[in-house]
Amino acid sequence: MLVGSCFTEQIGNKLGQHKFSVIENPNGILFNPVSISNAVTSYAENKTYEETELFYYNELWGSWQHHTKFSNIDKSKALDAINQSQQKANTFIKEADWILLTLGSAFVYEDTNIDDEHSYKNIVANCHKVPADKFNRRLLDVSEIKNVLADMMQHVKKINPAVNFIFTISPVRHLREGFIENNRSKAALIQAVHSLVNETAVFYFPAYELVIDDLRDYRFYAEDMVHPNYAATNYVWEKFIATCIDEPTQLLMKEIAVIVAAKNHKPFNPGSEQHKKFLLANLEKVKKLIQQYPYINLKEEATFFEGRSS
Repeated sequence: MLVGSCFTEQIGNKLGQHKFSVIENPNGILFNPVSISNAVTSYAENKTYEETELFYYNELWGSWQHHTKFSNIDKSKALDAINQSQQKANTFIKEADWILLTLGSAFVYEDTNIDDEHSYKNIVANCHKVPADKFNRRLLDVSEIKNVLADMMQHVKKINPAVNFIFTISPVRHLREGFIENNRSKAALIQAVHSLVNETAVFYFPAYELVIDDLRDYRFYAEDMVHPNYAATNYVWEKFIATCIDEPTQLLMKEIAVIVAAKNHKPFNPGSEQHKKFLLANLEKVKKLIQQYPYINLKEEATFFEGRSS
């Protein structure tokens, strides 16, 4: 399970392409540690959202705890999409081996209409383009971040004692907060996570340091000069593989990558005998992998090669 910033989704997509069993961001993209912790806790507790927890703005029904992709002009459809995602996440988290959490910002936005700061229920995960004067912005301190993350892990451990946690800090700069504020935010996240690493059995993967300190060049950023580009993401992905995945699995990933690339290949002459042999050869590779590793889902690839080779 991967939860957090947009950088989380980039790693999640690559894991999915290599046929890992993955679920990513059941609430949509999240940035601050309180919203991330609340979301993961809600999966562990099998929370069901009620209509009263939705709000109406700009002709859409939405949730303060979810990304705008869940918003809908139909209130029941918005609620159904949220609760279907919740149920899927609850089922998945019970069996998850790893939970990777990518923290993006230590700044939170508090709904000024909700007076409940002690339980953090006034902190929104997404402002949904509602005017800024409806929120109070503040920077979480290190102890707050550490406590909410530790509390979340305890909730998950109750239903899945064997689960492991990997924390990482997003290398995406939140420059809308300001240059100084972004650095203060990242520093608070880093300090809080390393306090957890020192005291508990959790792991830290240095995505932030790899991009900011190792690559440290704007040629590794997209046109907005904020998000890491394809080359930077691949660099971090290669480091992630080398650090977090054992060698036998790395070899298996290479075999799977060859099959996925073959499926995505656009033939010059799809009706030729040569291409048919290509399809049959890859079908045999798929069948062999399915026999060796029945838990890996290669049904889509098997159907593809079989259908086009017959």
